[in-house]
Amino acid sequence: MNQEKIDRINTLYHKSQSVGLTEEEKAEQAALRKEYVEAIRRNLRGTLNNISIQEADGTITDLGKKYGNR
Repeated sequence: MNQEKIDRINTLYHKSQSVGLTEEEKAEQAALRKEYVEAIRRNLRGTLNNISIQEADGTITDLGKKYGNR
């Protein structure tokens, strides 16, 4: 998600707090928020897939390979 879309989300939020939104703006805001949440989830999943844990016996478990396809 690019910065322009994030700025638009913020603009719509501030407008909703001050004067309210039209139905078209509400729909745009909902779509942008959904896209933002999906981007956050993809980012988090990518981060979690790169975590490795060193077990007590010294072996390393790659959690991305173990759980990444779920």
